[in-house]
Amino acid sequence: MLHRLLFFLLTATLIWSCQPSSSSSSEQTAYPDQITETTPTEAAEDTVTETRARVKEKEMYENTNRMVWQKPEMILSMLGDLDNKTVADIGAGTGFFAKRLTEKAEKVIAIDIDQRFLNYIDSIKVLEMDETAAQRLETRLASPTHPNLEPEEADVIMIVNTFMYIRDKDTYLRTLRKCLSDNGLLMIVDFKRKRTDIGPPSTIRLPLYRLEEMMYEAGYQSIKTNDTALDYQYIITAQK
Repeated sequence: MLHRLLFFLLTATLIWSCQPSSSSSSEQTAYPDQITETTPTEAAEDTVTETRARVKEKEMYENTNRMVWQKPEMILSMLGDLDNKTVADIGAGTGFFAKRLTEKAEKVIAIDIDQRFLNYIDSIKVLEMDETAAQRLETRLASPTHPNLEPEEADVIMIVNTFMYIRDKDTYLRTLRKCLSDNGLLMIVDFKRKRTDIGPPSTIRLPLYRLEEMMYEAGYQSIKTNDTALDYQYIITAQK
């Protein structure tokens, strides 16, 4: 009963913190790499960041069908054997994949640029996970331009429903490659560039062929694509 009460209070606090602020539109969240003067291009990118936040809030509170269309166990099976491996989940959100990864990997790093989501995952560690699984899961705050991973720290990096929002994608891919161990694996799952019932506007989605080209240009090898396993999304994997 006490655990349920604590979970209710933590969830209520998180929901309250996600509500729009009463301050003016000029007082939006500032990320470390943002500058004071906003150009039209940066304003558009900020709108994309806000869109991502809205999508993630809907994912947390409204979307009860994600197990059906996301097929998490199928996606995780494509990562191979994760015993004795460190997996970084970039754009972890509410921990949809991170908490499942604790059952398979030696260490899981849940990474996000929004501290509110990391706080939510930390509450899950305390209230829902056993001690062994909780010890395997670390939350880590990143900036929009860097994943906050050390060189060769991760054996596997997965980015789900997030890569399209990254501004300098080419640089970010090269940074991720440095963060992978030898023969490490990168997996990106993102929405197809077509009209779908769920997901962000099609105009901000990255076509699969373009992402594949970017991975080759960043130096990745053994690139494999799959745009049939999921109805709304494609899956691409590559090795360092």
